[in-house]
Amino acid sequence: MKILQTAERVSQKEHSDNYVYQRSLLAYLEAAKIISGSVLEIGTGSGYGVDIIAPHAEEFVTIDKHQTPMNSSSAVKFIQMNVPPLHGIPSNSFDFVITFQVIEHIQNDGLFLKEINRVLKSGGKLIVTTPNKKMSITRNPWHIREYTVQELEKLLLSHFKKAEKLGVFGNESIMDYYIKNKASVKRITRFDIFNLQYRLPRQLLQIPYDILNRLNRKKLLNSNKELVTRITHEDYNIRAADDSCFDLFFIAEKE
Repeated sequence: MKILQTAERVSQKEHSDNYVYQRSLLAYLEAAKIISGSVLEIGTGSGYGVDIIAPHAEEFVTIDKHQTPMNSSSAVKFIQMNVPPLHGIPSNSFDFVITFQVIEHIQNDGLFLKEINRVLKSGGKLIVTTPNKKMSITRNPWHIREYTVQELEKLLLSHFKKAEKLGVFGNESIMDYYIKNKASVKRITRFDIFNLQYRLPRQLLQIPYDILNRLNRKKLLNSNKELVTRITHEDYNIRAADDSCFDLFFIAEKE
């Protein structure tokens, strides 16, 4: 039985995750407006995006390192796989690749993008989201690294011919939660007088982070129930990226 919902992936069932979940949901809804033809998703997660993307794709393949239950009525192919590389995926076979909140977990991000470029058809597009490092409140030890707008653009342009720089922003309700969360996290991290969160190996910090992160989110939920529960994807919007966006939402195109 699962005791603790890890911070490695967001849950649509955990109410205290709603602030993050709705932002992730927006990425799928926006991608659904763009994608067509054959689509590959890297990072199925708990699978809440499958039913959003599948109706807009002629072929939909989704990959995750963990087994993910699939809706039996959905004509979607699931592959359990650690990436990179993309084992058994033919070159030049997809019109779109989508990967949301994954690249920050990948050790070799260059190989990751090289493999995505390989499996895309000529003119195919990658839609990628990842946290904006400038807006991170504290270190997330599940992330190998995070990116600024400029860092992700440079990385993508080393593998693709162009990259559109978009970002996910929030309205007043989102900023209200963000400010409350930042203050709450600051109260916790004030005890880290030796700045160990940035000095210790990230693997040692994952379980403590999960515990404190979950306690903090539940505390924010209990003390701000109306604010947390009323947040929807419509409280977020996508526009040209800058340092104040919560997530980077980039669209890169293959030659």
